[in-house]
Amino acid sequence: PRARGHNVYEALKALDEGKSKVLICLGGNLAAAAPDTDFTYGAMKKAELNVQISTKLNRSHLQVGKAALILPCLGRTELDIQRSGNQKITVEDTFSMVHASTGAAEPVSPLCLSETDIVARMAHATVGSERIDWLALRDDYGRIRDLIEQTITGFADFNARIQQPCGFHLDNSAALLTWNTASGQAEFRASTLPQSVLPECTRHAEQMSDQPVLLLQSLRSHDQYNTTIYGMDDRYRGIKGQRNVVFMNEADARQLGFAEGDRVDMAAICNDGRERSVTGFVVVIYEIPRGNIAAYYPETNPLVPIDSIGAGSFTPTSKSIPVLVTASRQQDNLLLL
Repeated sequence: PRARGHNVYEALKALDEGKSKVLICLGGNLAAAAPDTDFTYGAMKKAELNVQISTKLNRSHLQVGKAALILPCLGRTELDIQRSGNQKITVEDTFSMVHASTGAAEPVSPLCLSETDIVARMAHATVGSERIDWLALRDDYGRIRDLIEQTITGFADFNARIQQPCGFHLDNSAALLTWNTASGQAEFRASTLPQSVLPECTRHAEQMSDQPVLLLQSLRSHDQYNTTIYGMDDRYRGIKGQRNVVFMNEADARQLGFAEGDRVDMAAICNDGRERSVTGFVVVIYEIPRGNIAAYYPETNPLVPIDSIGAGSFTPTSKSIPVLVTASRQQDNLLLL
């Protein structure tokens, strides 16, 4: 393709507006990861075809439009036998080390294909193999690495270097303190800080209400990787057996009339006329600056408006969500029972 494609924000908007009709997800859990949960669910359900290539079921498999396919695939821990033998994939760790990864477990089914196999077959069936022999790439992943070597700087002798113990270091200019600037040196620029990080709609809400507006940031727990939650404890912050909590400054809690353990609801302040709220969160008194609160992701995704994105990056403003915090309606229901 010569034209620019869609980022996640643009893809969801295109699905919602009917400009895109097919959604193909290679792993991940878009329904849980994307902001504005109700909007995201609705956009995904408008797809005429929803295809999920994945190792296990998740929330995205339930957002079914006219038709849906689940294509189970091999995980990294499973043997991936192709025509040239057992295959290696490569991964880069947080220290920029690139190394080979080979599965050792028997696949759950002999009918289960690898991600590479599935994508290669799709490409062969749609764009054809006149220019690129997709099935040959499927048969030997080393041929894919040969193409990466020809295309991306830093991957010379790719197949040979992954045979080294621990792989190889993928150099980058920042790590080597090599500055690709006209002066050849690091260049710093000072920018004036804004008077307020709160949007105009927040200041208007503060004028209309005697209740303070708090700025919510979402974060992950210790036992969490992206949207996958491995346990309900967070040893970083001393939380045990729960996730629907909101970390709050003691002075803010006192001003709002809350104490540790109280249940509260949070409602986002938006200027698009849509209501966004979450209920039944437990107050945890925490050393956090006044005016700020924090809660876990993806539980607070429903509060992030789809159109509230970073300028240029198009990432959701999940670290800067203006909200009102009130006594929980769930608490009232418990009292009635």
